[in-house]
Amino acid sequence: MVFSSVVFLFYFFPLFFLFYYLVPRNFKNYVILIFSVFFYAWGAPKFIFLVLFSMILNYFLVRGIEKANSKKERKIYLILSLFINVGLLVYFKYFNFFIENINEFLALTGFENITWTSIALPIGISFFTFQSITYSVDVYRGIHKPLKKLSDYLVYILMFPQLIAGPIIRYNTIADQIENRAKNEILVNRISGFQRFCIGLAKKVLIANIMAETVDKVYALSPEQLSFFDSWLVALGYTIQIYFDFSGYSDMAIGIGKMIGFKFPENFNNPYVSGSISEFWRRWHITLGEWMKEYLYIPLGGNRVSQMRLYLNLWVVFLLSGLWHGASWNFVLWGAWHGLFLIFDRMFLLKFYKVIGRSLSVIITFLIVVIGWVFFRIENINDAFGFLLNMFSVKQKGLSLLFDKEFFLILGLGLCFSFFTIMGIGARIEKYVFFSNNESKKSLIYKSIVAVILFLLSVSFIVSGGFNPFIYFRF
Repeated sequence: MVFSSVVFLFYFFPLFFLFYYLVPRNFKNYVILIFSVFFYAWGAPKFIFLVLFSMILNYFLVRGIEKANSKKERKIYLILSLFINVGLLVYFKYFNFFIENINEFLALTGFENITWTSIALPIGISFFTFQSITYSVDVYRGIHKPLKKLSDYLVYILMFPQLIAGPIIRYNTIADQIENRAKNEILVNRISGFQRFCIGLAKKVLIANIMAETVDKVYALSPEQLSFFDSWLVALGYTIQIYFDFSGYSDMAIGIGKMIGFKFPENFNNPYVSGSISEFWRRWHITLGEWMKEYLYIPLGGNRVSQMRLYLNLWVVFLLSGLWHGASWNFVLWGAWHGLFLIFDRMFLLKFYKVIGRSLSVIITFLIVVIGWVFFRIENINDAFGFLLNMFSVKQKGLSLLFDKEFFLILGLGLCFSFFTIMGIGARIEKYVFFSNNESKKSLIYKSIVAVILFLLSVSFIVSGGFNPFIYFRF
């Protein structure tokens, strides 16, 4: 069930809040859990019982970590928990990929292929697996005690606002809110939360979806059919599409969470104004970057290793980050591309950026990111390199008529909003809209009016059109 769908907006959304606000406080988590199970079952009915079984098993394994009498016993429970969570992720997300690559190797060597039945991918498995892991590891490390009630644990993992595509919420940052968030369930949070949801909905529907219609058509063509200008236009179009699609979803998730008393972590911070790839990853998909740092990079040794080992650690983390996004070599290349420039930052680029100044650094970083998105978007490696060849060779013949006035208008708006905060006034406006704690009656009225306008405008586009993709659902 997509947030920007008629079913969610007109049926699920109002029914959930009706029940949530009517029941006594002690029953609110049960309402979240029931609706979250229904939400997941709506999109993946075949997997809901498997997901519930694995989560219940993980809950009791983590209880075992807390009750264990020795460090060795605690470690055994942790290993079992990680084995189940990582094992399910590897099986459902990567088994097809492994077998396909083995068969390609066997074909080259003259052996018969392995026969197998293709495995369906449960939606959102990458996100809820990472949250299950952080629960197990945080309890093992003694950062926070496990939740007392199984239903509360299921709420943490299955909570529908962030279940399918994040933000990835580390257990220790939200544990206390699951058990008691009464102080956050106030009118100002409900209004500002609804406003945040509507801003995210508008990003998704009014920018990302419109970009996607043209982007999908052009990327469906072979690279030979595209000119230099076509290639750059569609690459820029996808750069805007994926940002407003994913950040829009994160805004909607944060907004819904705020309306029911949760404070979810921010997931984006104007990533396209970054002056280096290192900075980009502090601004893009922030919760994934922090998860990778806390649960992978630091255990590998982090910065407390030799220079060469540090570079290797960065490379490994971003290769795995690419693979986390999808079981395909194009994602591995995308991760390797970003890992390469993170290493270059450490070696010489950050010094170079200081010499040339902030403006040129932002332009160079943005171009690096745009090129990286080509690997992310085009699954066929040969087509991806053919497309990149177009971008760096002046090839005039093409199908530029595919780009209409609406595309250029939305592309221009997307670029403006992406770089809006690079100016001081833009940063102040963003702070007021997203992070202001102004609780005056006048401010709340303004926020409500803006939210309603954006909501009605977005709904009109949803009702009038049927094109409503969402990029990160398949991850």
